[in-house]
Amino acid sequence: MSRKEMLKKSLVAMPLLGLAAAGTAQGAEHFTDRPDQLPRNLPPTPECNDGDPATPPQTEGPYFKPNSPQRTNLVEPGMPGVRLTVSGFVFTRACRPVPQVLLDFWQCDNGGQYDNVGYRLRGHQFTDAQGKFLLATIWPGLYPGRTRHIHVKVQAPNRPILTTQLYFPGEPRNNTDPIFDPRLLMNIRTVGDAREGTFDFVLNFR
Repeated sequence: MSRKEMLKKSLVAMPLLGLAAAGTAQGAEHFTDRPDQLPRNLPPTPECNDGDPATPPQTEGPYFKPNSPQRTNLVEPGMPGVRLTVSGFVFTRACRPVPQVLLDFWQCDNGGQYDNVGYRLRGHQFTDAQGKFLLATIWPGLYPGRTRHIHVKVQAPNRPILTTQLYFPGEPRNNTDPIFDPRLLMNIRTVGDAREGTFDFVLNFR
């Protein structure tokens, strides 16, 4: 078994912080709840092998705020929206997991609004010793002119910042959003009333 396969198996066993609790369906109006209706033959999340291309950068957008709180759970009491966990690893192009990588996430709420006053649905965290991360959040709504997405900045110690976005399969607006990049699609599955997404970041060093 390869090192990456072992890491993946350890990720499957990671506790999901009890986030399989029911959430409302608001903000998911264009998303099918049935796994058998998810689009097939999607480009998979990039596998990490020697010589793999780095995760592509994307625009920061107008709503980034520095100094977000350090937290892995962005869900606040009473917050509407389908519960979503996003997990994965950060690798180098040589498939080495990178510990202590800073990941700063921000997104709109289930109504498509960003909090530009406080830090709602904003937070940063660090990968563990295996390069693993886990984010607890909600299914984002639709911001005007964009497809559904989550923003993220990724920075390994003493390395440049990667600013990019994560996307959702099966979104009608994926076909019309000029920023959308299929290489940044998460793998998504439905678990009860919640969703689980996975994505591995590959940073541009070995």
